[in-house]
Amino acid sequence: MWLNRSPAQTPSSASPPPRDRPFSPATVSPRRSSHLTPNPLPQRPGLPSRASSLSLISNASTENLHGSRRAPNGSSLKHELSISPSINVSNPLEVLEGILGTSLRRDEDENENEEKRGRTEKSTPLEQVQDIDFGGLSLQEFAAQGRPARPSRPRTSTEAYVDSAHTIAGFEKERDNFEELHRSILACDDVLKSVETYLMSFQKDLGTVSAEIETLQSRSTTLNTKMENRKRVEKVLGPAVEDVVLSPVVVKKITEGPIDEAWVKALDEVERRSKAVDGKSKDDKRILAADDLRPLLENLVNKAVERIRDYLVAQIKALRSPNMNAQIIQQQVLLKHKDVYPFLLRHQPQLAEDISQAYINTMRWYYLNNFTRYKASLDKLKIHVISAQEVIGSDESGKKSNVTANARIGSAPHDAFSLGRRMDLVKTHSHAALPSHIAEEDQSTHFLEVPFRSFNLALIDNASAEFSFLTEFFAKQGFHGITRKFNTIFSPTFELGQSLTRQLISDPNTDALGVLICVRLNQAFAFELQRRKVPAVEGYINGTNMLLWPRFQKNMDMHCESIRRAISSISGRSTSALALTSNAQGGASTAPHPLTQRFANFAQAILALSSEAGDDEPVSHSLGRLRTDFEAFLAKMSKGVADSRKRERFLANNYSLVLTIIGDTPGKLADEVRGHFEEMKETYSETR
Repeated sequence: MWLNRSPAQTPSSASPPPRDRPFSPATVSPRRSSHLTPNPLPQRPGLPSRASSLSLISNASTENLHGSRRAPNGSSLKHELSISPSINVSNPLEVLEGILGTSLRRDEDENENEEKRGRTEKSTPLEQVQDIDFGGLSLQEFAAQGRPARPSRPRTSTEAYVDSAHTIAGFEKERDNFEELHRSILACDDVLKSVETYLMSFQKDLGTVSAEIETLQSRSTTLNTKMENRKRVEKVLGPAVEDVVLSPVVVKKITEGPIDEAWVKALDEVERRSKAVDGKSKDDKRILAADDLRPLLENLVNKAVERIRDYLVAQIKALRSPNMNAQIIQQQVLLKHKDVYPFLLRHQPQLAEDISQAYINTMRWYYLNNFTRYKASLDKLKIHVISAQEVIGSDESGKKSNVTANARIGSAPHDAFSLGRRMDLVKTHSHAALPSHIAEEDQSTHFLEVPFRSFNLALIDNASAEFSFLTEFFAKQGFHGITRKFNTIFSPTFELGQSLTRQLISDPNTDALGVLICVRLNQAFAFELQRRKVPAVEGYINGTNMLLWPRFQKNMDMHCESIRRAISSISGRSTSALALTSNAQGGASTAPHPLTQRFANFAQAILALSSEAGDDEPVSHSLGRLRTDFEAFLAKMSKGVADSRKRERFLANNYSLVLTIIGDTPGKLADEVRGHFEEMKETYSETR
């Protein structure tokens, strides 16, 4: 029955075991499937499926078979038998022939066909042991142990049955262990199923997380794109919005806050916003936001203009207050908030011009009123009046009578020909003018240059401060506009100063030295104005020079005329006061003439005041004419001396006196005059 089976028959088509075989628990227990291998192994032909499962279990429980190779048909035992030819194992066919007593050889044709098909499978044994206990031995060792002494002798059927019975008995003995192993395998299957389920769930969750990550990454990319777009838009839109946005703090400051530095800053911000809105309105593209904002800005600008108007009017009224110092209001109030006027000029030009005119009128009245009072204080000073009789060529008798007359009216004595300490007023670096209250109470007598210096010093100080203020406060109107405002303010005050100058130098005062000192003071004022960069006062300085220089020339002409009159009075009159006096021996005296003393003092004063004078001044010409007349007077006086040696000694003594007085005077003009008199002295000294 087994010989008719095909070697390739599957376990499902195999016939049941023979009835006369002993009971095997393997046939009762259900078929177990192995989950230890990925694919089920094919069963050997002629054996039940249970035997194959037990063989796999036995092989799995044996440590020495873990590394054994499995044949293509899934049987490790067959593979071991086929690759171990050294083991002496009886051929199952021979054993079966011995039991049955028949030949099981196939004819030659079948053998040749089997050889052609390349069949390599061997015949199955008569009895199959389903469960084999290898006892921890390898297949070769187990086979050698089972048949140690008879490797070549075929086994009998009795022996085969005994081996089979022994194997079944061992299986029955280990049945509980196998069942426990089976339960363990089932438990392992459950665990593996749960692990598989967990891994599948984990894989599903991992896929979900991956999808969420992709979604988040996509959203992040979208957000980054939106953020970059917003940044680009903000970069373009931000400045435009900043140009037109005005904070509520600024609006409240403009409408309700006090006018101070913070208010001026808020006004500048309103101005910037207004310019930005106007600029956007002039563009080709119409911006609705600018159209909506323009009325609000106009209302705010009008409110600012109203507050600026009230503020400036209040400050202009303060300038008219009694005893108010205008420079305090200008420097500490108006100039600190000087940006308000340009704002007013841009938005309300006519109102700005009206306020400017109000300021001009106020300051015109302010300076004229204060300098009128100051001039009245200076008029109370006592002034040395040099009359027409106090000239170089005047008689001593006339001078004495004039001194007596001055004494009767209480005039203090003075020297009309010597400079004395009057030079200190020119060299001083003090910029303090004589205060009005001191001038009113001063009882001393001064020369004319004292009130002239005080008035003009105060005038140029105030003019410089006013011009500086106008330049800063009305800077937007240009230099010519500022100059016109300045001239309008100070023109009456300048006329007042020039009237004071005329009063001081007019007749009967013929003080040539005082006039020349005023010229030098006026020149110093001009240099100071150039240093302060105030060109607007140049007209007043030039006008004052036009008053002083002609008067100086006139006074010098009076001295020259007096000398010429003295010359004409000498001829034929020995009793004249200008005639030479006689000495004790009855001869004419060779001592210097008194007129020489007056001339030398006067010339030294003029040379000292002209030490830094230029060649274009009329001083040298006037002094030259005076020197010529003086030399003519000495020549005429020397003719009255009969002795030529005494005559020459007389001239040499007079020139020597002049050189002694002007000897230490510095300056180019003094050097020229001194050189001329040295030549004259040497001329008459050699012929002596």
